[in-house]
Amino acid sequence: MELRHIRYFVAVAEELNFTRAAQRLSIAQPPLSRQIRDLEEELEAQLFERSNHGLTLTPEGDAFLVHARELLSLVERSKEDISELQNGLRGTISIASVEGSVPQQLAAWIGRFKERFPLVQYTIQDGSTDDVTALISSGQCDLGLITEPHNEEGLAAISLYSEPWTAMIPADDPLAQDGSDVLPLSALLDRDLIIPSRSSRLDEIRRWFPEPYPELRVRCRVSHFLNAYELVRKSVGIAIFPDIRKLDMDFSDIVVKRLVEPSVSLDYILVWERSRKLSRSAQAFLDFICTEQGMDGPET
Repeated sequence: MELRHIRYFVAVAEELNFTRAAQRLSIAQPPLSRQIRDLEEELEAQLFERSNHGLTLTPEGDAFLVHARELLSLVERSKEDISELQNGLRGTISIASVEGSVPQQLAAWIGRFKERFPLVQYTIQDGSTDDVTALISSGQCDLGLITEPHNEEGLAAISLYSEPWTAMIPADDPLAQDGSDVLPLSALLDRDLIIPSRSSRLDEIRRWFPEPYPELRVRCRVSHFLNAYELVRKSVGIAIFPDIRKLDMDFSDIVVKRLVEPSVSLDYILVWERSRKLSRSAQAFLDFICTEQGMDGPET
């Protein structure tokens, strides 16, 4: 098996079309098809189901795709390591993060890291905590910034900071007009709510209340805080989200209050795949964040 076989397979697996994959690889389609057949023969497994409707990955193909991406990532990181030894720290750090205040914090870290290592480049993706952990586990990103809880096996983690959970309330709602900057959780009962879409959040929010846990009136579940913000502005409901007051946004149409009775907070953590060796640049960035947070570097 040669490295080109791995690259060809990944291209076909991602395109699920030999013509598009051949164009992407700048080769003719017949030799590409032949190379995939050779790879299947060597592995003694069928990687693709071929039909009149197109290509689909077999279970064996799905499993091999995970390893193929890891191999290509390792090759790329090896190249970067050699280049860094010759020319100083460089390469690309791939980072995935949740939204809210995290992009602001991440930008601050990158800005200070850039002063020390100006040749390093970055790719940044965003999504829910579940999206981010999937990107880390599949090897598509080096580091991920997520919120607790997380139970993904194989991920190492360090704690970053906490934020209070808040209620985003339409400015014309009576709950927004009492002059207080806090809101008892009980005030949200029987109100239309907008909550994060993560599957575990609804049960978590219900457990903030005394038993028997209430059935909350959830009107919308959204992945991104900007969707919640806009829905609140249109008086669709009250959003339960981490505190966004530090962000540079227009708060003329909404009021943000910290939830109390009880007070509840959200913990942010940085994660990476424990079994996968980070590139020199990603490891340096991880060590830098640990220093910024006043903690020792992570165990390797």
